[in-house]
Amino acid sequence: MNTENTPPQDGAEAPKPFMRTIKSFVKRAGRTTVGQAKAFQQLGPRFLLPYQQSLLDFQAAFASPDAAPTQRPVVLEIGFGMGEATAKIAATLADTNFLCCEVHEPGVGALLKRIGENQLTNIRICAHDAVEVIDHMLPLASLDGVHIFFPDPWHKTKHNKRRLIQAPLVAKLAARLKPGGYLHCATDWEPYAQQILEVLSAEPQLRNRALASNPELKGYAPKPHYRPLTKFENRGIRLGHGVWDLVFERV
Repeated sequence: MNTENTPPQDGAEAPKPFMRTIKSFVKRAGRTTVGQAKAFQQLGPRFLLPYQQSLLDFQAAFASPDAAPTQRPVVLEIGFGMGEATAKIAATLADTNFLCCEVHEPGVGALLKRIGENQLTNIRICAHDAVEVIDHMLPLASLDGVHIFFPDPWHKTKHNKRRLIQAPLVAKLAARLKPGGYLHCATDWEPYAQQILEVLSAEPQLRNRALASNPELKGYAPKPHYRPLTKFENRGIRLGHGVWDLVFERV
């Protein structure tokens, strides 16, 4: 879809031209397992949200048949992979709702399976490009947080332009954060961490939480308690690899 020529929804700014070429995902190969397919069938109707070109009603989207509607903080997660960390965070922050975007079908199936296994009720999945979800479904100043964990680093210099964390997307995300809402990125590739720090620091709608509380960390943040160590991260730590967390908030 060409979002450049799509009229903006009420309360949203016009999409920026860069989205014609940059998406929030890269299609990956993978095969859905029997368990994941079963999760799609049994849990998909409740936990999958269809993409729509109109603003999302969070209270309706997260309504539970077993409880009265409630107003809860909402966090957007972009690219959850196989959903391991997402499920653990949702269990830890049980009073927060998580809107999770991922186009990798086995990953979506895996998170649905984890939702069932852990009896989670505070996750909804939109299996669609997060850029279009942001443009058309998310009201301005509506999010309490955004999580982007270990996005593809595109190691080669000639591919750096494909990285997700770039100024136009960050501006869109910042506009959809409530005042005091946060944007939390994490990466295990130091050159990408440096770029993320530069891009987030240049966004006038955001300020770096770590500068005031931990100036000795040079802009990087301690790992927040809610972000678990995945098996891949633990393996990297054993091999001496670093992980960089960046937490900025909406001014």
